[in-house]
Amino acid sequence: MEYTVQKLGLLAGVSTRTLRYYDEIGILKPARINSSGYRIYGQTEVDKLQQILFYREMNVSLEQIKAILEQPDFDEAEALRKHRASLLDKRKQLDELICNVEKSIAHSERRITMTDQEKFEGFKQKMIDDNEEKYGEEIREKYGEEQINKSNAKLKGMSEAEMERINQLAEDILANLQVAYETGDAAGEEAQAVAAMHKEWLSAYWDTYSKEAHAGLAQMYVDDERFTAYYDKKQPGSAAFLRDAIVIFTSK
Repeated sequence: MEYTVQKLGLLAGVSTRTLRYYDEIGILKPARINSSGYRIYGQTEVDKLQQILFYREMNVSLEQIKAILEQPDFDEAEALRKHRASLLDKRKQLDELICNVEKSIAHSERRITMTDQEKFEGFKQKMIDDNEEKYGEEIREKYGEEQINKSNAKLKGMSEAEMERINQLAEDILANLQVAYETGDAAGEEAQAVAAMHKEWLSAYWDTYSKEAHAGLAQMYVDDERFTAYYDKKQPGSAAFLRDAIVIFTSK
């Protein structure tokens, strides 16, 4: 079956403006242009649009989606299996949050007693699931299944106070990194203090700390654009500066 822009937009629940933009950037070209100048989409384009929308639902950028779909070995069936696994993870996450809310209601009505740790289990799991979705494949390949599973278990066992301390430490690292960056000296006192803070933050999550793994993670901050964007959001170059500071710190 064939569709015009308007009909495909209605079918997929996207605007005609979006479909025209997808055509402009080359991520979804129409099968042909008819004699009246209308874009016409066929079954191949319908299936491709479905893939695009699945990836967008997982917050993958259009640039990344385009690169994925253009890979010579792109396997549509395998991609759908991965989408299904991702959606099941999201459903599990929502189920745990719903369960947490229901327990909280029962606790407020004095029907059950809820520990402080139980109150935050759903949120901790969401943090773990979000990290898995964003970085899971890379960090598991780099550090191994056992290490990451232990790290996730350690996170789930943290108390509310411990979580607050670690979150504050993460904010302090970003703030002090900007101050250290202004010095331009990765070996300086300010930069090395940030590297030490980063070690403390990392040790809260990792089952065991090693200088080699710390330096390897710092290199990932530069190699992976997602990590780079996090540290560079206020000052471009901060991720590379932090990497240099950590490499110096771990070489001592």
